[in-house]
Amino acid sequence: MATLNEVLSSSTDLAPNEVEWLQLLVGDWQLISDLSFADLVLWVPGGIEGWLAVAHVRPTTGQMVFFEDVVGRRTHRGRQSLLDQAYLDRRIVRQKDPIFRDDMPVREEAIPVVKDGRALAVITRHTNLAAMRTPSRLELTYQALADSLARMIAAGEFPNVSAPTGQRRGAPRVGDGVIRLDVNGIVTYASPNALSAVHRLGHVGDVIGELLAKVVADLLRDESPVDESLAVVVTGRAPWRTEVTSRGVSVSMRAIPLTEGGHRVGALLLLRDVSELRRREQELMTKDATIREIHHRVKNNLQTVAALLRLQARRLPVGEAGRVALEEAVRRVGVIALVHETLSQGFDETVDFDDIAVRGLQAITEVAKAEEPITSRVEGSFGMVRAEDATAMAMVLSELVQNAVEHGLAPTGGGTITVEAQRSADDKGDDLLTVTITDDGVGLPEGFRPGGSGLGTQIVTSLVQDLRGRIVWEQAEPRGTRVRMVARLRPLGRDGS
Repeated sequence: MATLNEVLSSSTDLAPNEVEWLQLLVGDWQLISDLSFADLVLWVPGGIEGWLAVAHVRPTTGQMVFFEDVVGRRTHRGRQSLLDQAYLDRRIVRQKDPIFRDDMPVREEAIPVVKDGRALAVITRHTNLAAMRTPSRLELTYQALADSLARMIAAGEFPNVSAPTGQRRGAPRVGDGVIRLDVNGIVTYASPNALSAVHRLGHVGDVIGELLAKVVADLLRDESPVDESLAVVVTGRAPWRTEVTSRGVSVSMRAIPLTEGGHRVGALLLLRDVSELRRREQELMTKDATIREIHHRVKNNLQTVAALLRLQARRLPVGEAGRVALEEAVRRVGVIALVHETLSQGFDETVDFDDIAVRGLQAITEVAKAEEPITSRVEGSFGMVRAEDATAMAMVLSELVQNAVEHGLAPTGGGTITVEAQRSADDKGDDLLTVTITDDGVGLPEGFRPGGSGLGTQIVTSLVQDLRGRIVWEQAEPRGTRVRMVARLRPLGRDGS
């Protein structure tokens, strides 16, 4: 299905700033739907074919009207006159009599969406009258607020482009708590959930008739620091968001100034207790910091082990089998330490393996014992790899490059090693990583068998099995060796999905 931006760009002649205005409205109209207890549908002119529905939202506070999706439909003749009148007159128009939909009486209104004096589209508001009863004060207040926002839309005063973009986790909604302020910032109405949120912050007593700024200031007298946007939010002077924390309780607040004729007449505040959400976020941050510290300490310990092995190796004669074995162990421990060092610098259990590959390749070729320099290069991209796969991949890459240096290039006096990486997906959607290591050395010896070769090849074969992959050694053209490995990587999601 096409996005709203694509539909508006292809079906209308609206300018980019006008398309953005409609997108801002749709991004915030769940608020109006919830306050209205009604479905909202956004219609744009479609020429001789009639009006086209491009967006639809249902209320979370009451019964919906449209169970099916209406986006993409054209309006019928009876509704078209309502839309035409609202669009041409740039005023809110209501049907005189309810219409019946599946034996359900529905009241319909048309609200023109205006920007800079020009009507861009029309919103229809559909209210299920079958669910109506004697309204409570909460319902009356919600509907009055919805009507105020509807008038602002028709006057081109909503949405507000100066409002912060992007929804932070825990952004308040209508069901979380609503406070209405007058032009002086005095509370004229507070929903039960809003009262509960203020009481949890530490306020005692009612807030109706109180100056909300003073109530919050008294709560935060001994708290520091205070969000700089707090003052304009609690007075309703700007369409901003803030968060108040007192006595271990965090309440998210969002202010929406209400205007008439361009003059502020009050404000709508949405409140939500986000204490548990912030506690969980803090736990995750602490957990991530702990994991990074663990990786850092593991890296330090591995480097200590490598240093001890290196000291032990220096006590043995140069070229002796025992010294060679210890030097190989130092290199392998260093590869694992490199993975943990990279993990200690990130915020999750995945690493950018390209950095590990380049650093590991350079470390091996720089100390290679060859008559001429050995050059190396990495082509393609390994991408992000989970920690469980990164260690095995780093070990495999290290062993294969070391073998290429020692047995392929050193006897010829130098050469080039090329490492090529490519990510793909198989028929099952699994993430595959194909790594090809090519050198221009002496090539494979006669009768080469991976299973019967040295320790490094045996380590590679075992780790490739752990990666649920396969590996092939073959002669390269015109000379040298090519090793191709395909690994089946674990999913990158934190939960493994």
